[in-house]
Amino acid sequence: MAMGTLSETSDDDFNPEINTTPLVDVMLVLLIIFIITIPVINHSVKLNLPQASSQPNKVQPETVNLAIDAAGQLFWNNQAINAEMLTQNIARAAQQTPQPELHLRAERTTQYEKIAQVMSAAQTGGLTKIGFITDPKK
Repeated sequence: MAMGTLSETSDDDFNPEINTTPLVDVMLVLLIIFIITIPVINHSVKLNLPQASSQPNKVQPETVNLAIDAAGQLFWNNQAINAEMLTQNIARAAQQTPQPELHLRAERTTQYEKIAQVMSAAQTGGLTKIGFITDPKK
C-alpha cells in the first residue's frame, strides 16, 4: 500500500515522500561528536620554553688585492712589490685568522705564465681562497 495515493493501481517500488529519519540520525550523531571534540581542540598546555637569542657572526675576512700589469709587475694592495716580497706577504696573510681572500687582477695582455706563478706561490704559501677580478667592460 502506497502512502498518499488513492488509486487502485498500487506500485510498491515508488514512494514520492522523502524519508528524513536517517538524515536526522546522522545529524544527531555529528552534533554529539562535535560537542565532545570541541573542548579537546581548545585545550592547551602552557610550557615555559627557554628563550634564546643568537647574533650572526659577521666576521668578514679582509681581502688582499694583488694586481699584475702587462709587464709582469706585482702590486699588493696598490703597492709595488717583487717576487720575494710576494712570498713573504702571502706567508704573513696565511697566518691570519680568519684567512684573507686573495683577489687576483691581471691585465688582458699579461702572460699566463706570470699568473700561474702567482697562483702557485699563493698555494705553497698556504692561502686557500683565490678570487679572480675581471673587468667585463673592456
